[in-house]
Amino acid sequence: MGETFAQKVLAKKAGMDQVVPGQIVTLSPDHLLTHDNTAAIIGKIGNELDKYGVIDPELPIIVLDHVIPAANEKTATNHKKIREFVKKQKIVNFFDIGEGVCHQVVVEKGLAKPGELIVGSDSHTCSYGAVGAFSSGVDRTEAASLMLRGEMWLKVPHSIKMELNGSLSKGVSAKDLILHIIGDVSASGASYKAVEFHGDTEDLTIGDRFTIANMGVEMDGKAATFQVDDRTRQYLRKAGVKDDEYKPIWADDDAKYSSEHEYDLTEIIPGIAAPHKVDNYHTVEELKGLEFHQCFLGTCTNGRYEDLKVAASILDGEMISKRTRLVIAPASRSEMRKALSDGTLDTLIEAGGIVLPPGCGPCLGAHQGVMAPGERTLSTANRNFKGRMGCKEAEIYLASPATVAATAIYGELTDPREVI
Repeated sequence: MGETFAQKVLAKKAGMDQVVPGQIVTLSPDHLLTHDNTAAIIGKIGNELDKYGVIDPELPIIVLDHVIPAANEKTATNHKKIREFVKKQKIVNFFDIGEGVCHQVVVEKGLAKPGELIVGSDSHTCSYGAVGAFSSGVDRTEAASLMLRGEMWLKVPHSIKMELNGSLSKGVSAKDLILHIIGDVSASGASYKAVEFHGDTEDLTIGDRFTIANMGVEMDGKAATFQVDDRTRQYLRKAGVKDDEYKPIWADDDAKYSSEHEYDLTEIIPGIAAPHKVDNYHTVEELKGLEFHQCFLGTCTNGRYEDLKVAASILDGEMISKRTRLVIAPASRSEMRKALSDGTLDTLIEAGGIVLPPGCGPCLGAHQGVMAPGERTLSTANRNFKGRMGCKEAEIYLASPATVAATAIYGELTDPREVI
């Protein structure tokens, strides 16, 4: 019987020849990601850290990204504690404010490699499946234990196979695809399962794959992964990762899955997730004309240069509607510099966009871009539950960068295919 991607990676990390779904295995991750929550995590084990220290200074990856720059004294104090911890424990991979959203930073710095196991105290750690890693979120207590012991247990997940056929049409993006998929399987349709994407994936950029893997957790997936190909290798080389630094792992052709789904990419059209669940899927056409007070372009889901470029191509020579605001948060300093170098960011600013520092910004409602009661935002982020953007009486709709840009022009939901 063939093995899935998850079975192969977890068997390797557990030092076993083979594992089966449902089996509990003890293993050591290659990296542990934490962000602004590092202060709370190390606060759980202060005495132990003083006595034993971090087991391996290369294990943690710490990125300050959630509330940057610090919005208040409490946040500033937490950032200070983290910087002091990093210095004392000689943490190798630390990225201070302004470097970008943690998930984007991990991938673009070459810290996520094919076949590796990476866990993080953030649910969207699953993003690194874009480059063939098994990556998944853990809670803060688990993260604290890992810092001391470098070891954890995992239950081997069952797997789901997603077969993608064809290519996306003009004006349709990977965000439209993953919103369609989540609407199809539901927000709990992949509960504690590893989702593998097969088929015609070669035309999907690493950014596309990142968007899709990032939202694997929105169908309650444990991990979401793509097969390593030439695009992956080229991306990793640019990130400073040599071909001999990793060994790709992929599922066997005869692997057994808990379910299989097939999607014709040529049939995918612009879609949105309406409040207050990611699986509340509608086509843009169904809700066309809905008014929006704010349009948000950015986050680890869709804040890369290619996303900003798509939006700029639509907004070039246009002005956003007086009925709305356009808030832009690049995914990282590197992606922002790309958008600066060719005038992409200037185009967005000329159209009326407001650029924030590279970071999480409005996505979690903790800093900048917070909504008011009764307001409605169209966002390229990954979640739209009540209060996600700081106000429980506001509404969040999720869409692609192209749909957000087209909507910003008119202040009402617009199909991007009508303006490209």
